[in-house]
Amino acid sequence: MADVINRVLHAAIGKVCSRGFCLASVGSVNVTTAPEVSDRVWTIPNVLSLIRLALVPVFLVFVIIGEDGLALAILVFSSVSDFLDGVIARRFQQITRLGQLLDPAADRLFIFAALIGLAIRDVIPWWLFIVIVARDVVLLGFGILGASFGYGPLPVHHLGKVATAALFYALPILMLGQAIPETAWIASPIGWAFALWGAFLYWWAGGIYFRETVRLVQIPRLDEPAPSDTLVD
Repeated sequence: MADVINRVLHAAIGKVCSRGFCLASVGSVNVTTAPEVSDRVWTIPNVLSLIRLALVPVFLVFVIIGEDGLALAILVFSSVSDFLDGVIARRFQQITRLGQLLDPAADRLFIFAALIGLAIRDVIPWWLFIVIVARDVVLLGFGILGASFGYGPLPVHHLGKVATAALFYALPILMLGQAIPETAWIASPIGWAFALWGAFLYWWAGGIYFRETVRLVQIPRLDEPAPSDTLVD
């Protein structure tokens, strides 16, 4: 069954590359390609990510006050710039450690902002917001656990990317139904389908991260041998 799902996902999304990792397998987090990652700050992808982060509070205000057209315009710009910064980073060797933090942070903040704004307006129930946010809180705990054993953040699994993409489709589609009521009859069911699948896959990916974290922390760590008092040629 897992093999069938894996083939379907690969057929649907091809090989999904995050900023710094190309990932392959639904069942585990495997790094198949690891491009060079630099410590540069001022790169075009990083500037685009910073612009996206700066637009998050503006987007949230527009959602809360019901300016769905303007909110959708910001979300479209964010999606296009998200695609462009990934392409530029890979093609021009501008993958950076800062970018690997900013890019997913901007994605999550846009999702949270949309969820909060739509929940405040009763477009979506608060339980959906809690389900999605709770998963990231749990993953934060996994990250702290891994860090306590000397491990950095796990590379982004492509199932998590699919879940994030589903939510990115769901929220603007639901907002479209609010902005143009004539489309609500089709926008609402499609938006809810994406939202529910996105939430499900979000937690499925969280389960994979949990399994990988447990596997890592169970690896025996060998203490560094003490330096020898005798020089051996």
